[in-house]
Amino acid sequence: MTSANINSTVELLDDNKVKLSVEVDEAEFDSALDAAFKRIAKEVRLPGFRPGKAPRQILEAQFGHGVGREEALREALPDYYAQAVVAHDVDVIAPPDIEITAGQEEGAVAFDAVVEIRPVIEVAGYDGLRVEIPSPVPSDEEIDEQIDRMRGQFAEFVTVERPAEDGDHVTIDITGTHGDEEVPGLTTSDYDYEVGTGAVVAEIDENLRGASAGDRVEFDAEHPDPDEDEPLSFVVTVKEVKEAVLPDLDDEWAKEASEFETVEELRADLFERMSSMRVAQAKMALQQNTAEALAGLVTAEIPQSMVDAEIESRLQDLIGRLQQQGMDPAEYLVQMGQTPESLRAEFREPAELAVKVDLALRTIAEVEGLMPDDDALTEAINEMAAESGQDGADLKERLARVGQLSALRADLGKRDALEWLTENVELIDEDGVAVDRALLELPDETSPEEAEEDNPAEEGDDQ
Repeated sequence: MTSANINSTVELLDDNKVKLSVEVDEAEFDSALDAAFKRIAKEVRLPGFRPGKAPRQILEAQFGHGVGREEALREALPDYYAQAVVAHDVDVIAPPDIEITAGQEEGAVAFDAVVEIRPVIEVAGYDGLRVEIPSPVPSDEEIDEQIDRMRGQFAEFVTVERPAEDGDHVTIDITGTHGDEEVPGLTTSDYDYEVGTGAVVAEIDENLRGASAGDRVEFDAEHPDPDEDEPLSFVVTVKEVKEAVLPDLDDEWAKEASEFETVEELRADLFERMSSMRVAQAKMALQQNTAEALAGLVTAEIPQSMVDAEIESRLQDLIGRLQQQGMDPAEYLVQMGQTPESLRAEFREPAELAVKVDLALRTIAEVEGLMPDDDALTEAINEMAAESGQDGADLKERLARVGQLSALRADLGKRDALEWLTENVELIDEDGVAVDRALLELPDETSPEEAEEDNPAEEGDDQ
């Protein structure tokens, strides 16, 4: 809360900056001088005085008036500046450049603080956004694939007299060498291998496709160790080719493979479970893809100070999570082959997107009238206080004292703006087909109002 002995004004400058001019009268600053000399007293030793007990007059005589004033200015100016920021509700996004204009030697103190503020941008076209999300409805083909995977667990393998194809199982003798030495883990006999899995090395499948029983294939493969220049060499003898024969898709198999009596019941269950997963994926994609589409509408130059602050926030968040897990951040970076600088570079693109989304959502909240009024803000604060067992009025007063009411109001407005946007964008799937929003709601997500409409209570029922 601003002191009555501190006066300040604000002036809008070019380049998205403001100048706060602050005046502190002599009596107010004298309190800062007293506090400064008390700190100095704890750090010096004077004959006849216990540590921290030397009076201000003795310290001024011993070290000079300027020492205490310099200490007071260094410590008090940030607080005076913060009070001015709160008083004028300035949305600062970077540290200020402070210039003392009076009182550096004696008397009342005055200073100017030039600081960058959050810009207000225009976002054209946000009310006509088209957002792609994965289809929330599993296709018949996807359900068929899932059933075939289940049938594959009950497959029988039958020897065939034809070249191997993907999905076949081949019995092979394999010898892997590096230089003139066999590699134990890559040398074995009668090894059962499924063609197409790339389980040994990537090159094995292209050499086994089309191979028949009795064939011998030789090939080289890149060594997995990047420091090794010489490749691995393989000799593979195909001894047998077997194809998977799936069980018939009938109710008897459904009973054996699942808890259901019929294939139809099994398909219905797969559809329900896959739908739940697809809806969750679609909802996540809706949030993310809407934000990315919104960021794409931002053509204004965004402040690099906001981007840098976002990068540092992400870096500190990562450090905090690593420390919570008992990991040393420095060791983690070494293990990942990264440095703080490379990590910052990696964070830059998502940080830029986050800043664009922040600015755009603020604009939408203002334009669409979604910024909460004082009553809505108070209600939100009361809810926050109740969750943490605090008094709502006390919490609001503390937030006001540190200048966080405007930030909270903006956060609530951005939340509502994103919700409004996701409800109003045009949705299409991967094929460009319009997605019905009703498909994003599962049956158990029906609202109480909708449930009441579906099952109205009969008038006159006995209670």
